[in-house]
Amino acid sequence: MSSLKKWFGPIYPIIIFFLLNLVILSVFRFGLSIWQSERINAVDGWIPLFLQGIRIDVSSLCWLFSLPIILSCLFTSENGVGKLVNFVVKIWLVLGSTFVVFMELSTPAFIETYDFRPNRLFVEYLLYPKEVFTMLATGHLFAVISSAILTVISVIIFWKIANRVTKNLSYPRWYFRPFLFIFVVAITFLGARSSLQHRGINPAMVAFSSDPLVNSLVLNSGYSVLFAVQQMADEANASKLYGKMPIEEVITTLRNVRGRPDTDYISETLPTLTKNQATYQGKPKNLVIILEESLGAQFIGALGDNRGLSPEFDKLASQGWLFDNLYATGTRSVRGIEAVTAGFTPTPARSVVKLTGSQNGFFTIAEMLTKRGYHTSFIYGGEKHFDNMASFFYGNGFQHIVDQNDYDNPKFVGTWGASDEDLFDKANATFTELNKQGKPFFSLVFSSSNHDPFEFPEGRIKLYEQPQATRNNAAKYADYSIGYFFDLAKKSDYWKDTVFLIIADHDSRAYGDSIVPIKNFHIPALIVGEGIAPKRDNRLVSQIDMPTTLLSLIGISGNYPMLGYDLTKPEDPNRALMQFDKTLAYMRGNQVAILQQNKQAEGFIYDKPTEKLISADIPEIMKKEALAYALWGSYAYKHKLHKMEENSK
Repeated sequence: MSSLKKWFGPIYPIIIFFLLNLVILSVFRFGLSIWQSERINAVDGWIPLFLQGIRIDVSSLCWLFSLPIILSCLFTSENGVGKLVNFVVKIWLVLGSTFVVFMELSTPAFIETYDFRPNRLFVEYLLYPKEVFTMLATGHLFAVISSAILTVISVIIFWKIANRVTKNLSYPRWYFRPFLFIFVVAITFLGARSSLQHRGINPAMVAFSSDPLVNSLVLNSGYSVLFAVQQMADEANASKLYGKMPIEEVITTLRNVRGRPDTDYISETLPTLTKNQATYQGKPKNLVIILEESLGAQFIGALGDNRGLSPEFDKLASQGWLFDNLYATGTRSVRGIEAVTAGFTPTPARSVVKLTGSQNGFFTIAEMLTKRGYHTSFIYGGEKHFDNMASFFYGNGFQHIVDQNDYDNPKFVGTWGASDEDLFDKANATFTELNKQGKPFFSLVFSSSNHDPFEFPEGRIKLYEQPQATRNNAAKYADYSIGYFFDLAKKSDYWKDTVFLIIADHDSRAYGDSIVPIKNFHIPALIVGEGIAPKRDNRLVSQIDMPTTLLSLIGISGNYPMLGYDLTKPEDPNRALMQFDKTLAYMRGNQVAILQQNKQAEGFIYDKPTEKLISADIPEIMKKEALAYALWGSYAYKHKLHKMEENSK
């Protein structure tokens, strides 16, 4: 050991910690792989998983330890400054290694929920420690406690190792240090890039299967999170991910997809701004959008589920306009919010609800309806600041927000706020009062009980399974609460003048061995209200078609930039857009074009009975349309094109 210390000199501690972390990451990857062995076997992935995994780990550790490598080569010595630098290196090695262990310990619970390693969601949730800690403490207590204990133990062990390996080091003479520096930094740089190509290593370079989880196992969780943070810095430009297309061609392609006459486009500066005539021509109606947390089609009897989890929704489905074939644009609540309130197409960036450039002057139907004299509100059982909702809503047309602080003596409060029953009591009271004032209203009512850790009041439903706090039971309670609200609404004076949309923000989980788990983007959407004829609509449609359709149903004609279809009219959109992390799926019929980071568009057939994507040739125009949709959202956000005309009425 002493001879190795003498041979490697000041970089000896880094080599020891580098190898130690390489072993740690390999052990964790092996454990995760045993857990997910069925998925790995399905893609014959054991060899590429571990070979590419070691490659990623080497790259990650080269970046992680690059600063202590530089400091050790140039500055560590026996004098005062050298000892201080040596101490800084020791701290870095301990904290860096602890970060590696902490991220790997956090991984199983994250995979259980999201079906891939920690990524940008891990970072975004850190902004809301109260809600997230409560959720973890309530639903994942063992994982939290065990991870905390093991992380503390890791710090102690790493500190002891660091003390041992930094003692009695030998240091090269000053005139050898530049040569040592050049040699070691060159090796570190090559290891960090792990490639002689134009681009250094990245997740796309080591992805080898059609299963997103297996591809994420190739990575380590520290790398996955830090790469996501780096991507978030320039996420507004989708062309960096998917490829370029001249903006004129993007606009022409999207207009051709829609099939509307050129005379409908009324602005030279806002390329998607169109004039729109509402189908309903009577007195404008009130509008209520009930956005159901995580209530995917998999829970709905009217859409094929046979577990009896949705008796209330199914009863309403026979009384309204049910969409059999509607798909969410994403897997987060904010993605659903941007779709149903702004008709905005999904992008690889964070939702515009969270981006700084869309906190005002960004089109929403609330803005449009406010200009028409409507009272506009957002009613929520949780805290309005979550996911930046308050800033986005207040800045873009919502006049009033109800959140957790506005509930007096709620029946039940869980991790995510007041129960759905409390939410609907508050909504009903709000609408009743507005109706008395004779003011038309629009409200987005967002439920929260159907969210991990699945807390809801006892005695409301016959449990589907034990214990009470399960995904299926929470979905059944969410359905119970829908019935509870409509019992109130149908007895109210506002019922006859109001159109209601019940729609999920996204499914409960998006998981599986497909590049994009399309089955988990299928969500319910039901429009009900007096004068809404009962029917089932089998057209393939998207969440972004809802706001355009709703404006038409309530009698609001006008100019707006949304790309969605007015489904009160006979045309068939026959398309859906689904953003799954950095991957976009564009579906027409059963054909799917998929855009992945730094890859050419690929074609698939979606076999609905087996829920599988099968590689296939699809028309090139479809790949072009997919790219146009993918690029437009980022371009429109960056250049502030998703807005109404200035001073429009």
